[in-house]
Amino acid sequence: MGLEKYKKIRDFEKTSEPAGGVGSGDEALFVVQKHDASSLHYDLRLSFDGVLKSWAVPKEPPTKTGVKRLAIMTEDHPLTYATFEGTIPKGQYGGGTVEIYDSGTFELEEREDKKIVFVLKGRKLSGKYVLLKFQKAGDNGWLFFKAD
Repeated sequence: MGLEKYKKIRDFEKTSEPAGGVGSGDEALFVVQKHDASSLHYDLRLSFDGVLKSWAVPKEPPTKTGVKRLAIMTEDHPLTYATFEGTIPKGQYGGGTVEIYDSGTFELEEREDKKIVFVLKGRKLSGKYVLLKFQKAGDNGWLFFKAD
């Protein structure tokens, strides 16, 4: 996707979100941000291709196997967003409070068009996780779960 959509839907004179740019692509970091916007949700972000690939997860991320969460893929974010916490002003895209729920690094085990397998190394989330394309939830629908 790149950052075109990210930059197009934000007014950086009104929001403190980072404008950022594309990174080197060597990063292996993740962040989960608790985002209290029009509805409380969690944003899962994994660094791929110099950006943070992003999914909105309506419920708290799974910490045990057997728990599956819907994850809706959203626009890519700049790598600098991994440390962003603050309040996005009302009337701006994503208006509400953003705080870091967990962050760390990850190891990629498999990346295909419809399946991503990775090992998270965070404070709250650790171990093998899977993102699996879920067509029943639309073009951007995925399932997010902790693997055995």
